[in-house]
Amino acid sequence: MGILTLLLVIILAMCIYFLVSIVSGKVADKKNFRHQLTYIKSAGLFTMITGILGQLIGLLEAFKAIERVGDISPAIVAGGLKVSMITTLYGILIYLFSILAWFLLDIWYQKKETS
Repeated sequence: MGILTLLLVIILAMCIYFLVSIVSGKVADKKNFRHQLTYIKSAGLFTMITGILGQLIGLLEAFKAIERVGDISPAIVAGGLKVSMITTLYGILIYLFSILAWFLLDIWYQKKETS
């Protein structure tokens, strides 16, 4: 979760950087700026994949523990599955935020360029 939060902070920093660039009108490379905006989506996708990887690693460790113990109640397994999905959910929410931020910044940039 710490890694995902760090990636969220990086995405927020990128959004603020691009927002300041758009508002101030000081876009360094106008030809390449829209392409650079897609870095927000790419970082969000990386966050989602990291969340899924976190879930898989957690499930692997849980299955190893179940294998060692042998007999285990279904309630404990269900609780473990629920906890393992937290990283995936967090990663997907960050990805959705990054797509929304990219979409809004891209629209704002296009409106600013046409006016």
